[in-house]
Amino acid sequence: MGLYSRLRNLHKKSILKELQRTRLIEWRKEPVIKRIEHSTRLDRARSLGYRAKQGYILVRVRVNRGGRKRPSIKAGRKPRHYRHKKIVGKSYQWVAEERVARNFPNLEVLNSYISGKDGIHYWFECILIDVNHPVIKSDPKINWICSNKNRRRVFRGLTTAGKRSRGILTHKGKGAEKLRPSLRAKGGLAK
Repeated sequence: MGLYSRLRNLHKKSILKELQRTRLIEWRKEPVIKRIEHSTRLDRARSLGYRAKQGYILVRVRVNRGGRKRPSIKAGRKPRHYRHKKIVGKSYQWVAEERVARNFPNLEVLNSYISGKDGIHYWFECILIDVNHPVIKSDPKINWICSNKNRRRVFRGLTTAGKRSRGILTHKGKGAEKLRPSLRAKGGLAK
């Protein structure tokens, strides 16, 4: 068993529960968007494309939970309104990625992953790429993100969280025609 698979199994076990509690207490006092030096889940970050080299930047962002249900109907008996049905156009993760992209306009969001949650907040760690950095431009594995067609990709739902919210990762082929080419073409987003 390799190092990263051991790290992955360590997160599933209860050994980190106390450490996670102390981390969340500290994170609540921090600003909403904060640049960090090291990943809290290195195995997850590396599986999503992070490398410890110049041009890669990690940012932790806090998103409030809740407030995504339909308002309760005040007058009359309307059983078909499904008071508690959630309206989910975007996932919390996608919203977090967009907020980070607005805060760092010169960087591109590569991907993100969840790093913690409590009863009020989610915390996500976003992997950002500096597209103008010479190390990134010379690396053949990541220099695809430097082209102009990948600019502002998070706002077009091209990250993994965006594709998952749009249904692109789960629905492919016949029957998924209305999900493409864009979010709003043929009623693709938030019906």
